[in-house]
Amino acid sequence: MTTAQKMREYTGLALFERGFRPFFLGAGLFAGLVMPIWVVVLIFNYTVPSHLLPRDWHLHEMVFGFIPAVLAGFLLTAIPNWTGRLPVLGTPLAALWCLWIAGRTAVSFSQFSPLGAAIIDSSFLVVFAFLVWREVLSGRNYRNVPICLLVTGFAIANITFHYLHIIEGSTYWVERLALAVVAVLLMLVGGRITPSFTLNWMRQHRLTPLPAPFGLFDKVALLGAGSAVIAWILFSDNMVTGWLFVLAAILSCVRIARWRGMSVITEPLLFVLHLGQFWIPVWFALMALSILAPDAIDETTALHALTVGAVGTMTLAVMTRASLGHAGRPLKAGKGAIAIFALVILAALVRICANWLPFDYNQLLMVSGLLWSAGFLLFFALWAPMLTTRSKV
Repeated sequence: MTTAQKMREYTGLALFERGFRPFFLGAGLFAGLVMPIWVVVLIFNYTVPSHLLPRDWHLHEMVFGFIPAVLAGFLLTAIPNWTGRLPVLGTPLAALWCLWIAGRTAVSFSQFSPLGAAIIDSSFLVVFAFLVWREVLSGRNYRNVPICLLVTGFAIANITFHYLHIIEGSTYWVERLALAVVAVLLMLVGGRITPSFTLNWMRQHRLTPLPAPFGLFDKVALLGAGSAVIAWILFSDNMVTGWLFVLAAILSCVRIARWRGMSVITEPLLFVLHLGQFWIPVWFALMALSILAPDAIDETTALHALTVGAVGTMTLAVMTRASLGHAGRPLKAGKGAIAIFALVILAALVRICANWLPFDYNQLLMVSGLLWSAGFLLFFALWAPMLTTRSKV
């Protein structure tokens, strides 16, 4: 039975027909609702019923809550295409989605049972990592073993985060580990789909020169990025780490320039992938600046180039495009999609520039959070009908 045959024979809820449906839907709504809560907590000094401090709750839910949902939606949809194996759908997919929701609920109300919440929340990434390994190895798709390793590292980082909080230890190094995994995942996955989709589009429109294929330079750029983030995990404020970030920024900029992004500027659904990837060398550069010239920018501000800029832009770019393609819709960005992208990119710019703009800092944080929320809630509103109804193919 092929993937298409199994989907045609599936008679359950359309929401659980394929992995992208529940997880993209849940990620969009979650990101849109959690950010205003965080803004209220931050500005008005409120608390959430979690054993985590407000800052730690915000970080955990965005890094270990939101990002894994998007990752699950993407990989559960992409892996069957990579391996030729049948997709996870129906009851198993619904159970996995419910486990993710249980984790979000448990962490947000974890003051009643920190250990129980940690076990529930950690279970999702553990089960998801098992599924990814099973599918990739069973399909003998060994080129994607690095993806399996990164998902496993993400699961281990989440478990360690909970453990350190329960024993009241410092979690800064494991937070850096998780963000490093996110950055490398963006570079690996984005570095595969962005030039590939660009190549196909440019061939259709008979444009040249074409994007450079994956080669030695890409490996060097990934090695440079890996060296920088490993140094950051181990020696976060060392001058050598700062210069490694400089090198990573230069290599990443050259790598992205080789993908001919300006050739697809008239195709927003494709161009936004290039914008999302460009946030990564911006993050590298700002991290270098925060280490080499700390008076110019602090690390927290620099980190938001990765979390709000790269993660926000790339997740929306992937969710909008993948949903359209797998639901049998034309791969075209309407005014709604363009508005979604613009809102989140503007949210990142406001957040990063908040310290330098002649306005109240807290008010700018509120504006940034509301822009982010508006982008994801607009995605939810516009894409929910598509994600909850049968595909047109």
